[in-house]
Amino acid sequence: MSALRGVGIGLGVAQGPVARMAEPLPAPADEPSTQTVEAEKARVAEAVAAVARELEERGAHAGGAARDVLEAQAMMAEDPTLAEEVDARLAQGKTGEFAVFDAFAAFRDQLTALGGYLGERAADLDDVAQRVIARLRGVPAPGVPDPGHPFVLVAKDLAPADTALLDLDMVLALVTTEGGPTSHTAILAREKAIVAVVGTVEATGLADGETVIVDAAAGVVTTEPSPAELERARNRADARAAAASAPVTPGALADGTAVPLLANLGSPKGAAEAVELGAEGVGLFRTEFLFLSSSQAPTVEQQRASYTELLSAFPGKKVVVRVLDAGADKPLAFLNDAHEDNPALGLRGIRALRASEDILREQLTALAQADAATEADLWVMAPMVATVGETEYFTELAREYGIKTAGVMVEVPSSALLADRVLGIADFASIGTNDLTQYTMAADRLLGSVASFQDPWHPAVLHLIRSVGAAGRATGKPVGICGEAAADPLLAVVLVGLGATSLSMAPTALADVRATLLEHSLDDAARIAEAALAAPDAAAARTAAMEAASRSADSAAAASHEKASTS
Repeated sequence: MSALRGVGIGLGVAQGPVARMAEPLPAPADEPSTQTVEAEKARVAEAVAAVARELEERGAHAGGAARDVLEAQAMMAEDPTLAEEVDARLAQGKTGEFAVFDAFAAFRDQLTALGGYLGERAADLDDVAQRVIARLRGVPAPGVPDPGHPFVLVAKDLAPADTALLDLDMVLALVTTEGGPTSHTAILAREKAIVAVVGTVEATGLADGETVIVDAAAGVVTTEPSPAELERARNRADARAAAASAPVTPGALADGTAVPLLANLGSPKGAAEAVELGAEGVGLFRTEFLFLSSSQAPTVEQQRASYTELLSAFPGKKVVVRVLDAGADKPLAFLNDAHEDNPALGLRGIRALRASEDILREQLTALAQADAATEADLWVMAPMVATVGETEYFTELAREYGIKTAGVMVEVPSSALLADRVLGIADFASIGTNDLTQYTMAADRLLGSVASFQDPWHPAVLHLIRSVGAAGRATGKPVGICGEAAADPLLAVVLVGLGATSLSMAPTALADVRATLLEHSLDDAARIAEAALAAPDAAAARTAAMEAASRSADSAAAASHEKASTS
């Protein structure tokens, strides 16, 4: 038996035989084509169109975040610039396979150099190229294996097109050798509630057919497990399934301290599922979906309709809406199309909105109108706030439009360090742990080569969160968490111990977080948080928190036993 360590996604545990993802197709040889240039162009055009339509169909079937990703891949496949690059190589007498391989590889290298969102899309481009080349060769595209029985899928990483349509009756768990807690695979695993351990470097040695236990709660893949270990894992899985089917209750700690559990949503379509899974409101509604698919800003009427649909699903409940967060990884031609060498540190978030204030004013107008027409408790916040002056600017403008509760996102270390002054002005703060980690650790959140740094467990990040929590207590203002960190059950306990008053996450993570919070009191959460803060790095912080949580659980069990025996 051996334990392979990675980053677990959620609290699930699963077991089964390994099935490895097929290796990529070999690179085509650089040799002259035996066909005419026109014939090769026709072959490539047919293959590209077929792949694009297949990606669109997969997206329509999958829905949710996967649909957006796959539609973007389809657009990437038919990008005119790429088509020109392929045609240029075909004109030189190359084969269609090599022309696609070489042109896509050159474009991929350009995206990688840009970093950020575009850098992350480089991996998606590789997947598109593989699919087109497979079509040209008349062979199946590399993808999820089909051994004919349920299996644990082991891969370097998963392409969006594969993750989107995983057969959850067959895929028992995911294990990847690359990626981190905010990687594309991790995010989709949370959305689909798949047991997963990512970044498991040693998993390259796993062989097809060998039985493993995938323990997301511990972040461990156990090889050659004993019958007793398999039985314990089965019992844990059964107990977790029973807990998930229990009646939904409001988020709270063991001592009754309320911790509202909210949903992160990207469009109104996810509202019904969030309510069904026990969301007590919305902690982050991303408005970008209205803007990213358009060549111009949506009208006030279009925005009002979407906001009204969302707010109507949560009568009497808190709904936190983030105004447009564009720039950097989400460029918009009508907002900011100027070239920036380092867009993650450029004109994004509230900076971009101040530069195009008419767009912000129209958004606030639509939100105020939707608020007046519904019964939800609307809170509105600005993204990427870095200064006290930006806080004043946004809150004053929001109140000008009748927004009753105006706050800011804390994603930049400067706003965390000045949280007492920021919260002296804003009505609330919401910590975006993904970006806060990125800027604290100087590690692009979407760049695989620095994924190990992109971990919200790092004590430097936790110290900044504690500063915001302390400022919230001092000013009597709420401090929420709306980054991926809140979906990690143990980290959720730590965040509450650092002063978070609410947690927002993907709806599928709500049950695990709710169950874990109920195991600890507020004093326990504070002790667990202190243990994590004292650690030297992210891995040590996670381990220290697990040990402190275990001690708290043992103490609670002993107290319960003593009480039962004396009575």
